[in-house]
Amino acid sequence: MDIGVDGRIDQGATVNAGAVQNDMLRSARFRVEREAHWRQLDALVTRAEQGGAAALGYDEVRNLASGYRQAMNSLSVARDISLDRALIAYLESLCARAYLVVYAPQESLGGLITRLLTQGIPQAVRRSALPLFIGFLALILGALAGYRLYENDPSWFYTFVPPEMADQRTPDASADYLRSTIYGDEGQHDSDRLAAFSAFLFSHNTSIVVLIFTLGVFVSVPSFILTFYNGLILGAFFAMFARKGLGYDVFAWLSIHGVTELAAIAIACAGGARLGLAVLLPGARTRKEELRYQAHDAVKLAILAALMLVVAAFIEGFLRQLIQDPTLRLVIGWGMGLFWIGWLLLGGRESKASREAAR
Repeated sequence: MDIGVDGRIDQGATVNAGAVQNDMLRSARFRVEREAHWRQLDALVTRAEQGGAAALGYDEVRNLASGYRQAMNSLSVARDISLDRALIAYLESLCARAYLVVYAPQESLGGLITRLLTQGIPQAVRRSALPLFIGFLALILGALAGYRLYENDPSWFYTFVPPEMADQRTPDASADYLRSTIYGDEGQHDSDRLAAFSAFLFSHNTSIVVLIFTLGVFVSVPSFILTFYNGLILGAFFAMFARKGLGYDVFAWLSIHGVTELAAIAIACAGGARLGLAVLLPGARTRKEELRYQAHDAVKLAILAALMLVVAAFIEGFLRQLIQDPTLRLVIGWGMGLFWIGWLLLGGRESKASREAAR
């Protein structure tokens, strides 16, 4: 009871003091009734933060999930009845920590990358049969068209192949000069020049792949056309060497890096095609939902194409320059092709025993 300066009882101060006291009693009673569950959840969360969720047993994981739900309910009640701020802050912190343990990925960055390489990318490739068909079809049709057009009229070479890419390797060049560009003294380059050349090739090829992939969202047509154009360059280039009697040599020269590099271009086109097909044929979903759904696999295809370009740049920048034997070039190039096929067809497949256990 408070006395005012005029000697009268301050009824307002008495009421306020009583309200504060009642709030404290409610908070204390609320804490006593539930504090044991919060402490148990806090202990489980601490153990999971230190050793991961795998450190908990089955019953502990079950208690963790139920404790998280109880703590969220307690936090909701505490906010509704306006309990003291210290208690609400404690519950908010506890619930946030428990949420991360229950729902956040428990893998390290290395674990995520490993799962992406062993499961995510191979499974995405196997789910992309139609887009991959579109990508490789565009490249093959372009190569055949470029070859046939050059056979009919060599002047088509100047239409398809940019001058900076031709680098004096033109239909007017002699067979000896063209042969020197396949073998020559490329193996005598020092390591610094080879590294710079490899970096340039990776940058150039990456820009093409990124362009092909991103243009796919426009109903796949620009990606198909750009991939087809790359095929035209390849076909015209091969036809020029073949007419000079260097077909086997240029095939080996292209194979050592081209199997990986050209496959990366076709795969990037397939990733863009997945986005384009989502816009063109959304099915039961809205276009926005289908685009979001297809983007998961499309991005994995883009990552695969980037990875293959890294390998292709190394092979083209180093091995192709250092290895002059055409047979060995063929073995390396198509051996890499078999490696990619084996990884993408077999990676991420569950064994029969695993499927039975899952059922």
